[in-house]
Amino acid sequence: MYEKTQNILRMAKESNTSVIAFICMDYIMARSVVYAAEKTNTPAIVMLYPEHVSVQHTTGICNYATMVKELAGEVNVPIGLHADHDYSYGAVVRSMNAGFDSIMIDGSMHSLEKNISITKEVVIKAHSLNVCVEGEIGHVGLAKEDADSREDLYTKPEVAKKFCDETGVDALAVSIGNAHGEYKSIPKLDIKRLEEIHDMTDVPLVLHGGSGIPDNQLLIAFSKGINKFNLGTEFLGRYYSAMEEYINVNKYNSNPVKIIDLPEYVQSRLQPYLENRLRTLCRF
Repeated sequence: MYEKTQNILRMAKESNTSVIAFICMDYIMARSVVYAAEKTNTPAIVMLYPEHVSVQHTTGICNYATMVKELAGEVNVPIGLHADHDYSYGAVVRSMNAGFDSIMIDGSMHSLEKNISITKEVVIKAHSLNVCVEGEIGHVGLAKEDADSREDLYTKPEVAKKFCDETGVDALAVSIGNAHGEYKSIPKLDIKRLEEIHDMTDVPLVLHGGSGIPDNQLLIAFSKGINKFNLGTEFLGRYYSAMEEYINVNKYNSNPVKIIDLPEYVQSRLQPYLENRLRTLCRF
């Protein structure tokens, strides 16, 4: 069943756990998530990275929102919809108009004052449409640039409080030793910093760059205020491997339309992985 992401975040906060938001670039990935959530009876969020529309052209933004809501209607577990990093007011409004009830405005590359200004403007518009807003303070950079070890990018607790108070965001992405992409070495989350941020704010906290962080660290972070956990790189890698496996298995298959069996095959490979992530990490 389709559920507003804000309600799922509230459920996660009340249960002292985290919902997983899976980056899905197309129908196969989204359907795999929805049915893994149903199989494990665990809420999940299907998340679009807007560049999959504007750069990779794997979907359309309006069609994506409709697709996820249709898939959610096929199951009995809460499924949310979220648009990940957008960087301007216009881009966020486009996502909201397309049917997303949860969006992220990322002004973390700007000065604190400009980030607050951009985010506050988005919050005012979004709240008038009953849309949930995720902001970011500190900066979650790229793992390939060793951003996970750069403490100058980490979120400062007192700045997080100021940001939340002045913008009115509904959720906050934090930088505590996490980074986007594939880590060069095992990351180490700054749990003490997370505890301080959690103590000084009252919104669900979000952990980006989830691929490669050890499960024991994740479970501790979830018990300390992380209520949304983004998973992309690892999932996309599994998707590629499943497609590659299908191609190898069917290399000598003479059926000229053998491609039509690829989606079901790929989903059969992705779903066990997704079920494992949900069962292992979520405590609803």
